[in-house]
Amino acid sequence: MMLSDVMEDYLKAIYQLQRGTDERIRTSEIAGELDVTSPTVTSMLDKLEERELVDREKYRGVTLTDEGETVALEIVRHHRLLEAYLTEHLDYDWSEVHAEADRLEHHISEDFEARVADALGEPTVDPHGSPIPGADLEPPERPAGKAISEFEEGAIVTVAEVADRDPEVLSYLADRGVEPGVELEILEVAPFGMVTARSSESEEPVSLPETVAHHVRVVTPAEPDPQG
Repeated sequence: MMLSDVMEDYLKAIYQLQRGTDERIRTSEIAGELDVTSPTVTSMLDKLEERELVDREKYRGVTLTDEGETVALEIVRHHRLLEAYLTEHLDYDWSEVHAEADRLEHHISEDFEARVADALGEPTVDPHGSPIPGADLEPPERPAGKAISEFEEGAIVTVAEVADRDPEVLSYLADRGVEPGVELEILEVAPFGMVTARSSESEEPVSLPETVAHHVRVVTPAEPDPQG
C-alpha cells in the first residue's frame, strides 16, 4: 500500500496519542499534535478511513485499525532506530536527532532498517528511552512510570524516558545530567510545579521547571528497569 508521507505522519501521531490510553483520539488532539487545523485533520481522516487505516465514530474520535497500527509501528521503528544511529554513530546530540529522523523515516528501505538495527545491536529503546518496536512490528509494552512531578519529596526514582520533541528541553536536561537510567532523589516539589532533585551523578541539586518536568517520566526501584 503506497501512502504519502503526510498520511504516515497522521498514523504515527494517532499511535503516539493512543499510547497509554484506551480512549479514542479526537480531531482537536490530532490537530494539536501536528500543528494543523481541525478541518485539515477531518479531510485527512476521510482518506485514512476510506483506506481502512482508522476506525472512526462520529463525535467520539478515531482509533487505528490493525493495518493502520502496523504502518504506524513501522514508521515509529524507523524513527527511533534512526535517532539511535545518528546519536551513536554520527555524533549527533540527542537534542538534534528528532527533526533529522522525522525527515528520513519515510524513505528508508527494509534492508537499510535491518542493517541499522544490526549495527546498533538490536536496541530496545532510543536515546530518549522510548521503546523501539521490534522487527515483527508488535506494539511494545506501554511505558512504565509517570511524570516526575507526580512523586513526593524524598522519593528515589530512575529516569525512564524523556520526550524528544523540544530541543531546548533536551539540551537543558543533558546539561544537568538528567538522562534515561540516571537515579534522582526528589528534594522538593514546589506548589507551582518546580521539581528540585539530586542526581546520582552529581551532588549539585537539579532544578526542573514545570515546563521541563512534565517531559520526564520516571520509575521507582520497585518497577521494572526501563533499560532492561
